[in-house]
Amino acid sequence: MTAIVVLPFVALGVAIFLAWGRGIALVDLLLSAGFYAVTGLGVTVGFHRLITHGSFTARPWLRVALGLSGSMSFQGNVIDWVAVHRRHHAFTDRPGDPHSPYRYGTSLRGQLRGLAHAHLGWMFVDDATSAERYAPDLLADPAMVRVARAFPALCALSLTLPFLAGWAISGSLYGGLTAFLWAGLVRVALLQHVTWSVNSLCHVIGSRPFRTRRHDRSTNLWPLALLSFGESWHNGHHSEPTCARHGLERGQIDPSAGLIRLFERLGCATDVRWPDPHRIQRRRADDLQQARAPS
Repeated sequence: MTAIVVLPFVALGVAIFLAWGRGIALVDLLLSAGFYAVTGLGVTVGFHRLITHGSFTARPWLRVALGLSGSMSFQGNVIDWVAVHRRHHAFTDRPGDPHSPYRYGTSLRGQLRGLAHAHLGWMFVDDATSAERYAPDLLADPAMVRVARAFPALCALSLTLPFLAGWAISGSLYGGLTAFLWAGLVRVALLQHVTWSVNSLCHVIGSRPFRTRRHDRSTNLWPLALLSFGESWHNGHHSEPTCARHGLERGQIDPSAGLIRLFERLGCATDVRWPDPHRIQRRRADDLQQARAPS
């Protein structure tokens, strides 16, 4: 776990040093964007909206493909990822939540310590999440079990493919190495920290237009919307966990929902749980407060 967290971050520093005064090759930039999108959407559409919450039904080959691409993000195997996230929803921002930023209270010191814990500290705490309790359906799914077991090989593939693509396109070993650095390790570091920011920042900073459960302090944080493929509309998600779209308000960018819509039109996804306007309106926090206000 330490290597998965530390190595990509160290690589970011190396990449910046090498790029100083030289810039980044267009090939490396395009490969980075491509691999970021493939692996990131594997997490948001596959791990999260499909496999964790059942926001839609996917054909078996698509379910496996999304599981494979999400596994290449270096965020853990699919079964453990799903188990942790379901536990997070079961105990959001109260004892039992594996990565709540309120673990150490709401004082300034406690909040800063809690943010560090929610961002990545929780992965180094001896507080294992039981897959038998939170993901028994996946343990009974032979395809998902095979995807989970392939996690180490998929991580290796996630770094090997950029190297081979960079080598093939540039025609040089140096081109392969820079692609390995930017589209491999740096891309992993960026995606990891964007994902972890949803765990940390999106429970402390931002707006809360929709009501959630009593202890739930999830927020919408618009600056992360594009990089997180719509996951930072976190208050919307916690208000309607099984909804395929997290950006519940007009104009909220949600690329993950756009991809699900494409899958639906191609016939690869069915039973998509799109937002119900009437239900969404009933869950607006300001409407709830007005209803409770004395006349």
